[in-house]
Amino acid sequence: MRCYPARVSKLRVALLFGGTSTEHEVSVSSATTVLQALDPARYTPVLVGLDHDGSWAVLEDPSVPPEGLFDCPDTVRCFPTLRGGLEFLRFDDAGDSALSGPLDVVFPIIHGRGGEDGSLQGAFEVAGVPYVGAGVLATALCMDKTLSKRTLRDAGLPVLPSHEASRHEVLEDATELIARVERDFDYPVFVKPTNTGSSVGVARAADRAELEAAIAQAAQYDRWVLVEPAADAREVECAVLGGHSPEGSVLGEIGHRGEFYDYEAKYVSDSTELVIPAPIPEALAEQVRSLAVDAFVALKCWGFARVDFFVDRRTEQIYLNELNTLPGFTEGSMYPRLWEASGIALPELVDRLIELALERHREQGALVTRYTS
Repeated sequence: MRCYPARVSKLRVALLFGGTSTEHEVSVSSATTVLQALDPARYTPVLVGLDHDGSWAVLEDPSVPPEGLFDCPDTVRCFPTLRGGLEFLRFDDAGDSALSGPLDVVFPIIHGRGGEDGSLQGAFEVAGVPYVGAGVLATALCMDKTLSKRTLRDAGLPVLPSHEASRHEVLEDATELIARVERDFDYPVFVKPTNTGSSVGVARAADRAELEAAIAQAAQYDRWVLVEPAADAREVECAVLGGHSPEGSVLGEIGHRGEFYDYEAKYVSDSTELVIPAPIPEALAEQVRSLAVDAFVALKCWGFARVDFFVDRRTEQIYLNELNTLPGFTEGSMYPRLWEASGIALPELVDRLIELALERHREQGALVTRYTS
């Protein structure tokens, strides 16, 4: 583990945002919200932005908004690429560093590939830097919709069935995947890139022609394509917070005018309605909350996650859709709003997430790393 000099001053928190994925702009918006929630009496924020082209920009002046970081003004330290390591993590007592002091904790809020798929978390682990959110395994597992479904199913949790094929396979010939889908599912079905978030590349297909087009579209965004049956269901979400004893929030329900909760509905449309608390019977709500916590534990999450569910309109059967280990923190994002409705305001929520990051880091540091017989 990295050894830092003893300090009693404010915690230096690196807010890591942007990214090279299709969710770059969402990440910048989330970072703006988190920055405003950091108590200046407790924290010194360090803005670390990853641009679309893979270049880094680092700034210790919180007066510059996150969206302005990529212009690289004179006060910003810029690094051309990721090659050679994550420069912003470097620090030594001689002062030869990318920053003027050591980081106490990183708050990563890079959504999508490269941010919540375990790759960044692995860099933090190697560097020995505490970081907010789930670890390498949980982030990678939750990002992969197929593998997370298998894990949840093995844990006895309800998920929709699905079929998957590689991008290579479907671009050469999607016939076999289509045959499996039509054998086991009725139309309509949903087609998704296996490893993206924010509904990027997701499409609803009502017949074979639409299925073929949706598969081709999904294959543009990921190396794996997932197809699952559409459910006539309400979309309900639960926010989970904690470490060894995670807790679930009140529930929220998503109302939208489109065929499903797509990228436009999440971040652009003003017709989307987030109903908090969700208007469902308390017994059903408690069941959803319990399943959310069970899923959080089954996938070895830590810190926070938003757990998304389908609730069948006719039977009230609950299906786990997915876990998001780096949920959005935009002004309209469900995760912080659910906790606010549960009695935890955003500044306190950010405090708790940072405390949980430091707790896990302390536990990791207490592990025996040298074997003696």
